[in-house]
Amino acid sequence: MPRLDEPLTHDLPPLLTLRVFEAVARHLSFIRAADELAVTQSAVSHQIQKLEHHLGVPLFVRRTRSIDLTPEGGAYYVKVRRALECIAEGTREIRYSKSRNTPLKVSLLSSFATHWLAPRLAEFSLANPDVELQLMPSIELTSVGAGAAHLAIRYGEGEWANVKSSLLMRERLSPVCSSGYLAKHGPFESATDLCDGPLLMSYAHRHFEWEAWSTRHRCDLSRIPKIMLHDYNIVLEAAAAGQGIAMGRHRLIERRLIEKTLVEAVPNFAYEGSIGYWLVAPDGPIDQSAGRFVDWIRRAGAAHVLASLGDGIDEQN
Repeated sequence: MPRLDEPLTHDLPPLLTLRVFEAVARHLSFIRAADELAVTQSAVSHQIQKLEHHLGVPLFVRRTRSIDLTPEGGAYYVKVRRALECIAEGTREIRYSKSRNTPLKVSLLSSFATHWLAPRLAEFSLANPDVELQLMPSIELTSVGAGAAHLAIRYGEGEWANVKSSLLMRERLSPVCSSGYLAKHGPFESATDLCDGPLLMSYAHRHFEWEAWSTRHRCDLSRIPKIMLHDYNIVLEAAAAGQGIAMGRHRLIERRLIEKTLVEAVPNFAYEGSIGYWLVAPDGPIDQSAGRFVDWIRRAGAAHVLASLGDGIDEQN
């Protein structure tokens, strides 16, 4: 028996020839092996001839319309198959160990995590029990691909440097308030009627939602009183408590609109443009766990948009 520290170079044939041999021996067909390996039939024949030359014996009996294994080929196939299965098993163990021991870190706003992602997470966990998902709510734009987070879901217009961003869902925006606030201060028939405010906003470098909405509907918000709150979850709670008018992100507040804990302040004055939720990945390859999460959240986002269209939620005004 050879020692574990002895080199295998002398006895090992080119490893590509073994993969080709296993496929041909399993199918007993050069054509089907070529289809499986996505190469030409002549390339398969060349690799088999190369292996037979290395071994010094024929591995197949070639007939007009079929092939069969020689006795040497049959015995060799059993050992090659066993060796390749061992390699595949070791690969699976490493992949599983890596995905199991390394949490998949996703950076996102707490409002998106609370109102959209959390109610859907059971579906992802059920389909991917080996992936430990770690949500990292943050107002800051956490960098991805540098250890801080593997992926991010950001809200805005999709302009971030040194990352790949792709639109997950477009947002529909309109001012919302409580029904009690509307009864006391309304009705508001146009955007300019919101002059008394106050407008409820979360801290940000730029309030692009209100800017886009006011530009679309040609109204000046600069003189309207404003209340700045820590994040969008608090903004929603304050609006539901009758404290003012918030910019409603319809993807996140669908249930509140259905239950009428929030209502649209100005009927038929919505905005739907470039603002939305963006899937952000590092500018390079991502690992298997991240890829599975990306595939899942894309499907979940598309299903939500389709359902919203069916319910009439996304109808243009």
